[in-house]
Amino acid sequence: MSEAQIHLLVVDDDERIRGLLQKFLVRNGFLVSGARDAAQARRLLSGLEFDLIVLDVMMPGEDGVSLTRDLRKVMTTPILLLTAKAETANRIEGLEAGADDYLTKPFEPKELLLRINAILRRMPQVKPIEPVRQVLHLGTVRYDMDRGEMWRGDTLVRLTATEAQLMRIFAAQPGTAFSREKLVGDMGRDDAAQERAVDVQITRLRRKIEDDPKAPRYLQTVRGEGYMLQPD
Repeated sequence: MSEAQIHLLVVDDDERIRGLLQKFLVRNGFLVSGARDAAQARRLLSGLEFDLIVLDVMMPGEDGVSLTRDLRKVMTTPILLLTAKAETANRIEGLEAGADDYLTKPFEPKELLLRINAILRRMPQVKPIEPVRQVLHLGTVRYDMDRGEMWRGDTLVRLTATEAQLMRIFAAQPGTAFSREKLVGDMGRDDAAQERAVDVQITRLRRKIEDDPKAPRYLQTVRGEGYMLQPD
């Protein structure tokens, strides 16, 4: 399994930490999706396959240890727990719940990377006859997350570089609203004027996705929050 094919799920209720981890891991060659809580993580896990889950322990609602224990009943996906609790008892509780490793906050991002790679090296390297691709369905349109390609039936939909960037951002966290400011930041642009240009790019992208761009079903506007991709 090459790093470019490895899909990680980062679950943390702290948006700043979640965003920093996602950017760091993407820079190191991973495909990364994020979830703000256990409920959103469950929704993503029900529709996508992940190679490893980086999971914060202290979250409102269902905590990371409880989620780990429940996930272990139905899947073997490696889980790395993150926690501010350094006591041995807490570490043992997480490992007994089924976690593969345990990292105490604060930590150096390099250590997180080393631990992720160490876990992945321990996993059996099974090559499927046909690789399972991460695909989102948007009515008659499908988006291949691994290749960054959009298809309508058998026809490849041509995306501009900016449209392709936006689709990667939206597809990594379906059902999550992104503000114009965050979209511009995630695309690596610092010019505030770019925020207004986002509206134009969204309009163009809707023409390629929606049956009726004026009444979007999949690339929705969330009042007061921004834009959200809502696949089938």
